Amino acid sequence: MAPSASSRPDPTVFVLFGATGDLAKRMVLPAFYRLAKEGLLPKDWMLVGNGRGDVAHEDFRAHVRGVLTENGESLTDGSWGEFSRRLRFAGGGFDHQDPGSLLDVIAEAREEVGHDAQIVHYLAVPPVAFIGLTKGLGAHDLAKGSRVVFEKPFGTSAEGFKELDDAVHKVLEEDQVFRIDHFLGKEATQNLHVLRFANGLFDAMWSNKHIRAVQIDVPEKIGVTDRAGFYDATGAVLDMLVTHLFQVVAEIAMEPPTSLKAEHLQAAREEVIGCFRPIDPKDVVLGQFDGYRDIDGIDDRSTTDTYVAAKLFIDNERWKGVPFLLRTGKRMAFSRQTVSLILREPEGTLADVPKHGNVIRLDLSGSGAIEMRLVAKRPGPALDLDVADLDLQLAALPDGDPLPPYVRLINDVLMGDRSLFTRPDGLAAVWEAAGPLLDSPPKPQPYAPGSWGPEAADKLAEPDGWLLGQ
Repeated sequence: MAPSASSRPDPTVFVLFGATGDLAKRMVLPAFYRLAKEGLLPKDWMLVGNGRGDVAHEDFRAHVRGVLTENGESLTDGSWGEFSRRLRFAGGGFDHQDPGSLLDVIAEAREEVGHDAQIVHYLAVPPVAFIGLTKGLGAHDLAKGSRVVFEKPFGTSAEGFKELDDAVHKVLEEDQVFRIDHFLGKEATQNLHVLRFANGLFDAMWSNKHIRAVQIDVPEKIGVTDRAGFYDATGAVLDMLVTHLFQVVAEIAMEPPTSLKAEHLQAAREEVIGCFRPIDPKDVVLGQFDGYRDIDGIDDRSTTDTYVAAKLFIDNERWKGVPFLLRTGKRMAFSRQTVSLILREPEGTLADVPKHGNVIRLDLSGSGAIEMRLVAKRPGPALDLDVADLDLQLAALPDGDPLPPYVRLINDVLMGDRSLFTRPDGLAAVWEAAGPLLDSPPKPQPYAPGSWGPEAADKLAEPDGWLLGQ
């Protein structure tokens, strides 16, 4: 059912920089079309693609149609016609010296949706282009009152982050900035708040008194696909560890916020990131899968990491001494996105308690799931202990209508809700925590595609071992 008029965003001109690039193709355009189908877009809106090429409006519409068809949309229900008529393209590139045709096309779009329409600029471009485009927004009077979405990574080092942050704040106020990390938009990531803060059972045990280790495991079966050039300049540490996985740690470890309002959630998240202990490179294993250097677009001498396993500690009272074990990599045995809280075994008289019988696991993929592993008596005459699993699939909840992460986050941008977006103080702390690793990274070790990565990473997870892959 479509939302009421009062719950829909204000009239909007959505400017998509890098509109014909890989990120727009894989994520942004399919998400925007899903918003249209769900009735979550404003009543009046226009999407203006921007790029260097001289592309006619009709050709851009054909491009978008191809993207959506490739993404599995049938486009036969009549929604495409209404959607396509709102698409425009502004060619000629864009920078602080030359705006190309963007100013003219935005002016035309505002003629249709209203001169006071909200402008959203989405920078679906490589991070090296962020500063130039931001300066261009200021130089051509496109910054005032607008909202600007920056993809990750927001910088590639502490120095790069500061340079970018300074450049952004010379043009934009902080409340205009939306730094996107799609792991924060996952239904299951958001359920971390509810699981903990709305259920006394979990709230009471959410500390080092009851939890002795946390594993965040995001193996990927796929390789670098058609992102070879980007990936070889980035690697697993920048692409996943200091972005997605650090943010998931913060979601798990934050202190209870004053409320679930944007400013309180952000403050709680950033406060705990400030307690991350700088990672010791000795607590990190990097890897590169065999055959990576044979991929088109990859330097045949590349030392880029396609795998990282790391041990992180949080120096506050709640989490003192608890290792957070983080692992992700390309071309691994299979794809999962899990958080496992390993509980301390109760002190008592029971002997021969099965290993790994006290685990709370959250599946972050799709709509998510909450899984519990308990020790139970096996039915029968003897007192035989075994491990039993309970599984709550969140998609099974009545009337659930989960939104994919990019759909949810773009909707939040349109509504002006910054709850699930990162702040500069937290990002500065992220780069500080990652600094020793970035300054002195260990040499990537080879691993076979379809494996669980370098064997050296097994030592990081002792005494439990990695729960996935056992």
